[in-house]
Amino acid sequence: MPGFYYYDWTMIILLPAIILTIYAQAKVSSTYKKYAKVRARSGLNAAEVARRLLDSSGLDNVRIEQVGGKLTDHYDPRSKVLRLSDSTYGSSSVAALGVAAHEAGHAMQDAESYGPMKFRSVLAPVAQFGSSAAWILIILGLALSAFNLVGIGIICFGAVVLFQVVTLPVEMNASNRALLALESGGFLAEDEIAQTNKVLRAAALTYIAAALVSILQLLRLLMIFSGRRN
Repeated sequence: MPGFYYYDWTMIILLPAIILTIYAQAKVSSTYKKYAKVRARSGLNAAEVARRLLDSSGLDNVRIEQVGGKLTDHYDPRSKVLRLSDSTYGSSSVAALGVAAHEAGHAMQDAESYGPMKFRSVLAPVAQFGSSAAWILIILGLALSAFNLVGIGIICFGAVVLFQVVTLPVEMNASNRALLALESGGFLAEDEIAQTNKVLRAAALTYIAAALVSILQLLRLLMIFSGRRN
């Protein structure tokens, strides 16, 4: 019986998000694996396509570098570098071209000062601090019954939630830019675009899952805080 005294029923709130996260990770892995075997008929590899997309957008100042790992692809707005992973860089698959074009989409957002991306960049250090400080403040506040500390901790975590939510339009927009650029530039045929879209949609699901986890976690914290105060 004593063990049940410490049972935190609010963890149930996170269950839908946890299930979605597991599904999203499996979906992106299986979808990428499937379409990484489909070679684009253009014969161009991901690095070549990314370079052409950047140059056609007047972004010849953005460098392309190869980095280790699988699906570690990202665009660094501070150094203006688009980094493609080992599994993407030299690949001519429709999956790799989609990933490379997506990251090129982020470079285009940066060049255009795309609002949500600029806002996310401002939020990034705040969210990083919030993710580190939130739980320390919350746990300490609950242990000491110092509800002001708990409240500050929840506000800190709120910055993390906001960052995750703002990330969604940034990623969706980059994928839309990627598909449009790949089709209009003739890098992928119509049927290949549909395949690449499946890869990018699967990747988008991981961001949706992350946002849902953070939102439900915030709801859980508010419920705990309210219950302890009462």
